[in-house]
Amino acid sequence: AEHNPEGRPKCLMEFGGRSLLARHLELLSRFGIHKADLVIGYEADRIIDHVGRLFSRPDVAFHFNPRYELGSVLSLLAARETLEADGPVIVMDADVLYHPSILQALLDTDIGNCYLLDRDFADGEEPVKIAVRDGVMVEFRKQVADGLVYDTIGESVGFFRFETECAGAIARECARFDAEGLGDAPHEEVLRNVLLQHPDWFGFEDVSGMPWIEIDFPEDVVRAQAEVLPAIRAEYPEF
Repeated sequence: AEHNPEGRPKCLMEFGGRSLLARHLELLSRFGIHKADLVIGYEADRIIDHVGRLFSRPDVAFHFNPRYELGSVLSLLAARETLEADGPVIVMDADVLYHPSILQALLDTDIGNCYLLDRDFADGEEPVKIAVRDGVMVEFRKQVADGLVYDTIGESVGFFRFETECAGAIARECARFDAEGLGDAPHEEVLRNVLLQHPDWFGFEDVSGMPWIEIDFPEDVVRAQAEVLPAIRAEYPEF
């Protein structure tokens, strides 16, 4: 509570005087993204009000997930209409502070269905890991099974790019989870299923060395302020 005294949703927490969400939307706008879809649930009114006050942002469409207290698979499902539309989509967690080059890597990639991998990570139970064998992703999960053979492992940044066919498959898998009573699952489980069913669809960009952090715990807030933001501002003073 001391690190978030106003009880804000994580995407509205401020670093360097600006919210994570404001930074997300400004970077998207700066990189030429003119339409963004935002899935909301907890403190939805507060988020809508905040977005309405921002002037440097794409057009934002809101998708309300009334079951936000369950798993994030339902948040992804709330954006089904967007996932099933034509053209590539970028899916991003909102609670991340990151170097602009990380988003640039996802926008510039030639990989149609792309994950982002950071080899410089502290292992543990929280990071969602990507395991790679011979250039192919073979696992995407917090817990990697004992005995899994891989030659590279890193943490997923939580940002993805999907082409139309893949995005549609992800939307259908979200709907299947919901229909089968698996609505308390994290959305990573859906992405994992589609990845393991069609490993040849996917590739990854290595963003190791670029500063970023997901805000999950009080120590993440401290590290974001003390390390990550200064590292980004060393290259982007106006960030």
